[in-house]
Amino acid sequence: MHAKPVLARLALGGFIAASLAFAPMAASAEEVVNIYTTREPGLAKPLFDAFTEKTGVKVNSVFVKDGLAERVKAEGEGSPADLLMTVDVGALLDLVDQGVTQPVTSDVLAKAIPANLRGANGDWFALSARARVAYTSKDRVKATAITYEEFADPKFKGEVCIRSGKHPYNTALIAAYIVHHGEAKAEEWLKGVKANLARKAAGGDREVARDILGDICDLGLANSYYVGLMRSGKGGPEQEEWAKAINVVLPTFEGGGTHVNISGASVAKNAPNKGNAVKLLEYLVSPEAQELYAKGNFEYPVVPGAPVDPIIAAFGPLKVDNVDLVALAKARKAAADLADKVGFDN
Repeated sequence: MHAKPVLARLALGGFIAASLAFAPMAASAEEVVNIYTTREPGLAKPLFDAFTEKTGVKVNSVFVKDGLAERVKAEGEGSPADLLMTVDVGALLDLVDQGVTQPVTSDVLAKAIPANLRGANGDWFALSARARVAYTSKDRVKATAITYEEFADPKFKGEVCIRSGKHPYNTALIAAYIVHHGEAKAEEWLKGVKANLARKAAGGDREVARDILGDICDLGLANSYYVGLMRSGKGGPEQEEWAKAINVVLPTFEGGGTHVNISGASVAKNAPNKGNAVKLLEYLVSPEAQELYAKGNFEYPVVPGAPVDPIIAAFGPLKVDNVDLVALAKARKAAADLADKVGFDN
């Protein structure tokens, strides 16, 4: 191997305004469901539109980039939120820990979603998944299998690209490493990965593919769905070229599987339309909705046997890591502290 060259939260007034805007809607318990979501509106809209067409229940959604739990707390018992949706398991479990959710019982959800992808008390449910995969150079890397542990192997000195170690995608992966191997070994692993970097840990996941094309690095870690966005043309012609430069390998932990993060939802503690919130959750794990998830953002369905988009299916069978997601979420602070301790982004 050869070394490569280096290349607001919302204000309380916003809470009140949103509550007032929702007030008339919350009264129509049989006809609406109100959602606060951290998922970009354009990605969720096809799912909501399909639900409305099927059930007649109108979906009102508000995009909340930051401070979701704080917003619901500030609104108190008068909050119009029925369903709280996030795109990260840690953020989802934070909602539970902060007391802004409630458990629900649903045979449909219990049957559709594997036990390790939902709360034991029915207080959170995974709805889709994305894998943390290896992008490898088609021209310079012949490996068809790799472990996460190997990213710290000196054989990859100067060959690895990755985004910030403090980004939630990587914090979750580091947390999974902690759960598998303990903090001391995770620290040594992070030092090894840092030593193998071809450039500073920065940018986004798609830039890993860009820099592989540019011969800056030979491999990196990034999310699976970005490959779908690039190869499908949704990211534009330039990103199609980036995607042509890479193969995708599904890494595994030694003795485990491929790390995944989830999007998911919880029913809000004071949901004025709880029945419709549960109805929407049940719809979202239906074959129709799971296929929309898979096609809309190239994510993995959480319901076993649901179809996977052909671009993503081409990576091969996904063996989901069996790490406890609750334990993973609890290890995130330690993971972020380790990234700081080893100066991963410096």
